[in-house]
Amino acid sequence: MMMKMLGVLAVICALQPPGASSQDCPSNQELRTSLRQVEKMLATHEVSYQKSLRSLRKKLGALHNSTAALASRKTSKNLPPPPASCPRPELPAHSRRLGRVFNVGHEVHFLCNPGYELIGPRTRVCLESSKWSGQKPMCRPFNSSTSSSSSSSSSLPSFSPRSPPAPPPLPPSTPPLPAVRPSHCTYFLGSTRCSCEGGFTISGRDNSLCTDLDECEVFPLGQPGRLCMHRCINTPGSFHCVCPAGYNLADDAHSCKGQGSPGSAVAGVVRPACGEVWGWELTVFLSADVDECEHKGHNCSQEEVCVNTYGGFQCERVECPRLTNATYIKTSPVRCDKNPCVVGDAACAQEPNSVSFHFLPLVSNMSAPRVLFRVSAARLLGDTLRFDLAGEGLRGRGFFSVQHSGRQTGTLLLTRPVAGPARLQADVEMTETERQNLLGRYLTKVVLLVSPYDF
Repeated sequence: MMMKMLGVLAVICALQPPGASSQDCPSNQELRTSLRQVEKMLATHEVSYQKSLRSLRKKLGALHNSTAALASRKTSKNLPPPPASCPRPELPAHSRRLGRVFNVGHEVHFLCNPGYELIGPRTRVCLESSKWSGQKPMCRPFNSSTSSSSSSSSSLPSFSPRSPPAPPPLPPSTPPLPAVRPSHCTYFLGSTRCSCEGGFTISGRDNSLCTDLDECEVFPLGQPGRLCMHRCINTPGSFHCVCPAGYNLADDAHSCKGQGSPGSAVAGVVRPACGEVWGWELTVFLSADVDECEHKGHNCSQEEVCVNTYGGFQCERVECPRLTNATYIKTSPVRCDKNPCVVGDAACAQEPNSVSFHFLPLVSNMSAPRVLFRVSAARLLGDTLRFDLAGEGLRGRGFFSVQHSGRQTGTLLLTRPVAGPARLQADVEMTETERQNLLGRYLTKVVLLVSPYDF
């Protein structure tokens, strides 16, 4: 290339007009030197250009990779996760199944062949645990023997006396409502549209049949949107709610309330009588239910105290303490006072001056912390008044706490919820001293009767 450039310059110099100075055209040596400098400069620029090009290609490749990764992440986020499903439900003998989709939330329905009746749930729902609701149904012939029927009924679990009563049976003249009904279909422009009555649904390929929708299975107890506060009973095309013994169904047809009471707050206060040095105050608020004790609907004896509880009552026997150092006499159905001690009997003086019993009904899982009880002194005889848990209360420190709520008042607190049914006891002791000398001890036994229901 360098020789070609020298030849070009020589031709240019040869074509100069006559008379031109020879100094205007450089010598061959000068031309070679200049060309070598130009060549080095071009080589340096070429190397720099190649480096810049390689760097640009790397940056473009990195940008392409990051863009592709970001696009793939966005695509993966937008894609819905595969739906959870349940295994294929087992088909009982002499039956057919309606429904071919086994994803969570979908239903399958079972129909027995003619001459058979269904025993068990007619509809099963695929739950979020990838399991089907209810138990596997079965189809039994209509002409089954009485002995098999009686043996089947005897295997059913029995209910406790506090369980809600069964709904009254329909009169013999009223036929039972069918759980499978024909659908209502409309034909228009070559297409068919079928619908069902309320409480029924079409499932599977056969759209000419409507099967009962078990609302109690779809909306079970203990979940948001539950149908009944206590118990739900499914009926063809509908459902109804029942309440435990001692409660009536409210006007909204799903809540439970006390008979003849809309649910009011209950509070009791007992102030110290003249001459007494202490008293108590019940400050917990509870929803009212049927008060069997007030309406004489109990079977407690004269020696027992009737305590109204949620959904029933409790007969409690109050007995005074039997101690070797002191004797007590019952001064009221729920209070025992100590007989006077012999002068100089220090052991007798250390025992409580009085023991009171109080019974508090609570609903299950009541929110905490909550004030349950207050004990107060009507007047101070000494310089120090102390409140604490003693006796049975020491074993309930996980549920109870005693705090000073004033110079002369102690408060019993429920520190955490209690799941029913349960029975707890807290012994609240009030001690009065004068210059560290004991003046008196007063013991209050608070018994909590926790209902199995949260209403």
